[in-house]
Amino acid sequence: MKFAGLVKQSLTDYPGKIAAVLFSRGCNLRCPFCHNAHLLVRPGRNEAVAGEIEDQDLLAFLQERSGFLDAVVFSGGEPTINPELPEVIRRVKNTGYLVKLDTNGHNPLMLTQLLADDLLDYVAMDIKAPLDYKKYLEASGRLSSEDFFNVRAAINLLQNSAVEVEFRTTVVPLWHRAEDMVAIARHIKGARLYCLQQFNPRATLDPGLSSVKPYSKEELLELARLCQPYVDLVRVRNI
Repeated sequence: MKFAGLVKQSLTDYPGKIAAVLFSRGCNLRCPFCHNAHLLVRPGRNEAVAGEIEDQDLLAFLQERSGFLDAVVFSGGEPTINPELPEVIRRVKNTGYLVKLDTNGHNPLMLTQLLADDLLDYVAMDIKAPLDYKKYLEASGRLSSEDFFNVRAAINLLQNSAVEVEFRTTVVPLWHRAEDMVAIARHIKGARLYCLQQFNPRATLDPGLSSVKPYSKEELLELARLCQPYVDLVRVRNI
């Protein structure tokens, strides 16, 4: 498996741990507010891309950083779009690292496999909008009925998982009013952690969003307060 990029050290991507962050290419969604648009399309199987990282190079890097890094975060794009992912994670786990997966939930079958094989220590799942097909389609750019079913299945799977889980939503005023955020919080009632992420209008997939003013710090904190009755902990990020 090839990766598009590597952050060699992060103090924010795995809470409480020093982590390396890997970015894979390819995603089934086209969220208008995506800030990793360059990662959305996977190159052809035999197409070389400058700067890509092979899994053997990754393992060599992790061996060099053993004792300094605690964890590896697999992000994207959407990592689970790659069938080779479980084997790469297995190799990383065998080197002694904790593993966190960032996912949009489109592949609950792979997620089930990873959890059953004890290959994940932390999962962060993005919830794009309330679990209404039309609203989810608007916020995710494109969405098949199968993908929508898979998102709901992944939420249910993670709600019943023993690993650390966070659900998170990038809060865009166009799609996330107070009633929308409360609807999401109700859907994940009992979750241990729900993170509200500030929307950044710069470098989005849809350039038209550059004119959209993000919520203020006070407005995001108020949204968090409204969500709080339904989950154990609500955090606001990037404010």
